[in-house]
Amino acid sequence: MKRKIIPGTIPTADLHQYLLGSVAPRPIAFVSTKDAQGRTNLAPYSFFNAFSSNPPILVFSSNRRVEGNTTKDTLHNIMESKECVVNVVNYEIVRQMMICSVDFPTEISEFEQSGLTPVPAELVKCPLVKESPVNMECVVQEIIPLGDQGGAGHLIICKVVCMHVSESVLDENSRIDPQKIDLMGRMGRAFYVRASGKSVLAMPQSQHLPIVGYPNLPEHIRMSNILSANHIAYMSGLTALPNQLTALEVLKDFPDCQNIIKSIDKINSGHHLAVKLFEEGNMDLAVNLLCAL
Repeated sequence: MKRKIIPGTIPTADLHQYLLGSVAPRPIAFVSTKDAQGRTNLAPYSFFNAFSSNPPILVFSSNRRVEGNTTKDTLHNIMESKECVVNVVNYEIVRQMMICSVDFPTEISEFEQSGLTPVPAELVKCPLVKESPVNMECVVQEIIPLGDQGGAGHLIICKVVCMHVSESVLDENSRIDPQKIDLMGRMGRAFYVRASGKSVLAMPQSQHLPIVGYPNLPEHIRMSNILSANHIAYMSGLTALPNQLTALEVLKDFPDCQNIIKSIDKINSGHHLAVKLFEEGNMDLAVNLLCAL
C-alpha cells in the first residue's frame, strides 16, 4: 500500500521532506559568490546537477525560504555579478560545508566561520574553495524563477568556463576515481551518504545492441523466485548467453556446480548457488551455471 500525497494539500515543509527523501542522494553544489561590495558568500545547494557537456552546463536552485519567503545571498550576488564557482563536497570538508548552511548575516564570511580557504579564481571574481578537490568557475546564463511563494526555486543555469581538478583524485588514466574523490551526497532531513568504499558499485552495461533482453532468457531464469530482479536483469543486459555445451565445459573444473547439474533438484539448487556466486562477484561462473541447467 502506498500513501497518496497531493501537492498543495499538505504543508510545504512536509512536501519538501517527502521530495528530498525520495529524490536522493543528490550531489551538493558548494557555491561561492561575491557581491558588489566585495563580500564573499559560500553556501551549499543540493537541488543540483550537470545537464550538458557541450556546452558544459550546471544547474542548481536557490529556493525561497519556506519561513518568511525570503531569498538568499547567493541569489542576490549572482543576479548582480552573473558569476559563481561551484565547488564539490567530499568527506574531508562535509562538516565545514554544513557550517556554511547556517543563515549568517550578509556581512559575515562563511569562509571565516567554517575555516575554509578562499583562493582567487582565474576567469571569475568569486573565490575557489581550496580544500575542495574540484572547482568549476561559472558564468550564469539564465535565472528562471519557479514561483513567488515560500519554497519556490530559482533555477540558476551556469556555464562552466574553467575547471580545477586535484591530481590527488585522478587514477592512472587521468579519470576521477570515486574512491579517491570520496564525494558526499545529500539525503532527506539530516541524512547524508558517503560515495566511497563498498557503497560504490561498478556495474558495466552495454549501451548498444545486441543485448539478450528479458524475453530471451530461459524460462527457469525469468520465472525464478530465488534469483533477484537485479540478477535476472544482469543476464538480460549481457550481449549474449553461453549455450549449454559451452557452459558445461566451463563448469567441468567446479565440483559443486557439477554435483548440482547431476542432481534431481538442479534448478532450485542451481539458483541458490548462482545467488551465492553473484553476491561474491563471480558473475561469469553464475551465468554459466544457470545456462547449464
